[in-house]
Amino acid sequence: MEATFDNFFPTLHWSVLALIIVVILLILGRAADWLVDEAVVLSEHLHLPKVVIGATVVSLGTTMPEAAVSVLAAIQGSPGLALGNAVGSIACDTGLILGLACVIAPLRLDRKIVNRQGWIQLGAAVALVAGTFPWRSSDTVFSSGGRLPQFVGVAFLAALVFYLYDLIVRGREGFDANVVSSRSEDSLVSNILVVARLFGAIAIVVVSARVLIPAVTEGALRLHVPPGVIAATLVAFGTSLPELVTAVTAARRGHGELAVGNIVGADVLNVLFVAGAAAAVTPGGLVAGGHFFKVLFPSMLLILIIFRITIFTSGQWMKRPFGFVLIAAYVLYILVSYIVPADGAKF
Repeated sequence: MEATFDNFFPTLHWSVLALIIVVILLILGRAADWLVDEAVVLSEHLHLPKVVIGATVVSLGTTMPEAAVSVLAAIQGSPGLALGNAVGSIACDTGLILGLACVIAPLRLDRKIVNRQGWIQLGAAVALVAGTFPWRSSDTVFSSGGRLPQFVGVAFLAALVFYLYDLIVRGREGFDANVVSSRSEDSLVSNILVVARLFGAIAIVVVSARVLIPAVTEGALRLHVPPGVIAATLVAFGTSLPELVTAVTAARRGHGELAVGNIVGADVLNVLFVAGAAAAVTPGGLVAGGHFFKVLFPSMLLILIIFRITIFTSGQWMKRPFGFVLIAAYVLYILVSYIVPADGAKF
């Protein structure tokens, strides 16, 4: 889709391009509001905490395009791109997006669920690094890198099924039975309609984000913004834009549990679903060059450890100072990525 618009937007007059960007932003904002509303209603209808809905239905919807892109990249012979997409999204989701949401408004935490999910989030990231690490030739890890084997990708997909099932079962145990649905009767037909509206909102958010990135990129080029700056900002977090608008909208409307659940769930899915599916369809596995072990993996783990510390030291609310710390960690990750020379691997 981006390739099509990459050729289309340069032909437009600047006024038309500006109008398109404004319209897309309005649509994106309205769809994000709709998405959050329907996610809250679905939480009430299914008797599941909002953090669980964010970590399952919403995260599956927003990461589905990333999984499709990564699987296609792996099939077409760019396995490094598939793995880099997953690792970069985890760093962006937790550092930049969750940090911004927290700065906008303190995020309410369901401590029992978030604490457990936070450990799963970190554990999934560690499993990704361990599965990629070249244990038989560890002395060359920073030069030759490693590889995520196909059988590990299959194991990740199996773990994904168990993760989603376990999350839903445990979530029902912690649901407040006194919560009353804010809309229609809690029936099967009503639930189906809510799910349909929710996925409709997710689809609009994802498509709008896919159109917005090439439009804004073209606008930046016309304003003579250096290509390197564009790559480090707009293109770098383009695939995470659905999570960004969802988390920010949820935080702004007082549904912090939904924002946290969406980010934590997206991180777990980036490992088990995005990287797992891409590796599972690639006989040779996903290639991770030395740059992954020098910069990308350590940065990803550092950001996730900071988030674990945040959860451990927070009470019922994740407050603004923690958001600034997460954003600072992400900025450090970007700086180090550009200071340390890459090894030529495609990521």
